[in-house]
Amino acid sequence: MFELVFLGTAAAVPSAERGSPALLVSRGPARFLVDCGEGTQRQMMRAGLGFRGLGHILLTHMHLDHVVGLAGLLATRQLYQLDDAIEIIGSNETAAFVRRYLAVTIGAEPESGYRLCPVSPGTVLSRPGWRLANLEVLHRATERLGYLFEEAGHRTLLHGRLEPLGLPEGPEPAALARGHSVVLADGRQISPEMVQGAVAAGAKLAVVGDTEETPSLIEPVRRADALVIEATFLERDAALARSRGHLTAAAAAKLARASDIGELLLTHISGRYKAQEILAEAANLFPRVDLAADFDRVSVTARISS
Repeated sequence: MFELVFLGTAAAVPSAERGSPALLVSRGPARFLVDCGEGTQRQMMRAGLGFRGLGHILLTHMHLDHVVGLAGLLATRQLYQLDDAIEIIGSNETAAFVRRYLAVTIGAEPESGYRLCPVSPGTVLSRPGWRLANLEVLHRATERLGYLFEEAGHRTLLHGRLEPLGLPEGPEPAALARGHSVVLADGRQISPEMVQGAVAAGAKLAVVGDTEETPSLIEPVRRADALVIEATFLERDAALARSRGHLTAAAAAKLARASDIGELLLTHISGRYKAQEILAEAANLFPRVDLAADFDRVSVTARISS
């Protein structure tokens, strides 16, 4: 399961209700900040999240509304004397820009509490039971990345099979659940396959954010249990959306439908529209949709296959 806290859901211009882009993604103790718009550290305080345990900042691209909050966040951590360095992950272009920006504001890495980690599309890191990958996204001629959080498939114990096999209470069922064979007191060996069900898919979260097209995203985000993506414009302004390298709410909904997404979470919201308009345009094409607001919290779990 992945836990989301939306810290900033505005488009390029923040408003009184919506901060600049930032999203916190957690799985257990692992915490990732996706983008860091202006004032993100204050949004984290308002959300009661604190700064400890934040190990990675995942940047989608170099535009200022997505990165300018880095200096403030890192400086605040320095004042709180948090010594564990944060890894800042992004494309080569984004990392080069951020390196210059941070060097003249808070100082060079790693003495100033951060390490820049340029990455190419592919796996970013693997952890027991899940992995983080990124994918190439097209947006206004930048080197832009989206991020995929994917749990590994797992088998569950069929408890109705335990008693007939004479399995005692204790560590044996737990070992079988982890995929290890056990030997009972009478010498019988019980393998996991004897008591486990079919493989169940783990949760999949896709965070795309800003993009100017969707066909290349259909397969990478297919069957994600949740997709976070922009809805900066409405379809009546589709020409303007294309000229500025952004999506309409309808385009985001069509992607969700084509990719069999579990839930569509719209963000990067422009103040030119009413929220109800944006939600209605998307819901007309894909009903499992929500318009994210600052401080919304969402749990992403694997869908149960029918």
